[in-house]
Amino acid sequence: MSCSYVLAGHTDIVLCLDTCITSSGRTLIVTGSKDKSVRLWDPNNRCCIGVADGIHTGGIGAVAFAKKLHNFFVSGSSDLTLKLWSLDGLTDVNDAFTLKTRATTKAHDKDINALAVAPNDSLICSASQDRTARIWKLPHLTPGVVLRGHKRGIWSVEFSPVDQCVITGSGDKTIKIWAISDGSCLKTFEGHTSSVFKVQFLTRGSQFVSCGADGLLKLWTVKTNECVATYDQHEDKVWALTVGKKTEMLATGGSDAVINLWHDSTAADKEEAFRKEEENVLKGQELDNAVADANYIKAIHLAFELRRPHKLFELFGDLCRSEDAKNQVKTALGALSMDEYRLLLEYVREWNTKPKLCHIAQFVLLQVFSILSPTEIVEMKGVGELLEGLIPYSQRHYSRIDRLERSIFLLDYTLNGMSIVEPEPEPEPEMGVVDDPKDELIMEVVGQGKEEAGEDDSLKKRSSKKRKSQKSNGGNKKVKA
Repeated sequence: MSCSYVLAGHTDIVLCLDTCITSSGRTLIVTGSKDKSVRLWDPNNRCCIGVADGIHTGGIGAVAFAKKLHNFFVSGSSDLTLKLWSLDGLTDVNDAFTLKTRATTKAHDKDINALAVAPNDSLICSASQDRTARIWKLPHLTPGVVLRGHKRGIWSVEFSPVDQCVITGSGDKTIKIWAISDGSCLKTFEGHTSSVFKVQFLTRGSQFVSCGADGLLKLWTVKTNECVATYDQHEDKVWALTVGKKTEMLATGGSDAVINLWHDSTAADKEEAFRKEEENVLKGQELDNAVADANYIKAIHLAFELRRPHKLFELFGDLCRSEDAKNQVKTALGALSMDEYRLLLEYVREWNTKPKLCHIAQFVLLQVFSILSPTEIVEMKGVGELLEGLIPYSQRHYSRIDRLERSIFLLDYTLNGMSIVEPEPEPEPEMGVVDDPKDELIMEVVGQGKEEAGEDDSLKKRSSKKRKSQKSNGGNKKVKA
């Protein structure tokens, strides 16, 4: 982008400008300068067609064309006055045009920094260093409501294209939306770290952009009071901001002597998001098919692409329960890139924080460390932070397993000790099937002998218990004196 031509005429710094296209299709530019003059230009013919010199007694800090009929413009100066200039009688001929004031009023107590004309050309809003903004009724600049609330000077003001409100940007780092009817503050937006120099509405008043001394361009949503995007392309203060007629393009200019052109990519972003959503649906179905076919290598790759850590954990869980778990996991992980390894370690770090998931996390971590060399692990981006999250929980899981193993040893020792105190009785030989009748008779005799021996043992036990009870009863008898 290069400069096409220069419009020369002012003798000091140009502080403000505005443009319009008349009903006849003629482009006009109005400028205000520190030389206390206002000039009207025809950029197509590269000439000045009107000058108002000496009318203001101070530098011109703000100018604004009418929005609807383009038959007037207003100017505000450091002399604290607001002037309405008529363009009636302006023709398409490049003859000198005499600028005449239609109305003048003392507007503020300090310098006027910004002016805005309502979309229907019925109101004007002026903003000043006196920390107020004022509404003026046309055509006589009749004073309306005063907008009070900013703690420092106001640098920018703009009417909403659809609602009965105005927006202001101030040196107190805030942006406010005001009701025109009663001057009440409807919303306050905070986010800039320095003075806000310019605000402009977008997308029929549902959004607006702002720039300031922090060098940032911010995009805001009115309904939610949120800053949805911040752009940092300037190296110094951003003083100027203007939006194209269809709000698809905007331009910013800063103290770094750079003008940046911006394109509204909302529609393209929505289309790209829709396309990605379609791709994700197809890949999700492909992932389900791979799982159904037990193609774990393909399924793990798709889970990485879709960023589904829960599904990835389920896949590793199924692999760990397979017969050849180590080789299958190594095969699945062998095709990953370093970025995917880093992402996997992030997932493992999260799994490792939960006792129910730590076993699979540790198994996967072991396979990763067996695949990657120490040099590759050290050179991985952000590995220090990952290890800081892995080590404490891994130590905790190790201590828990160590305590469990020790308690199992104690249980084994206790069970062995119990078996020594009460040894298990030896199993009696089972009665087999006897073919010979003599052998059968012998077995019957042996069985009767065992029964008699058992009865004798029971009688002996009863007699011993009886003697013990008699002794105990005799010992407990009291001797009378």
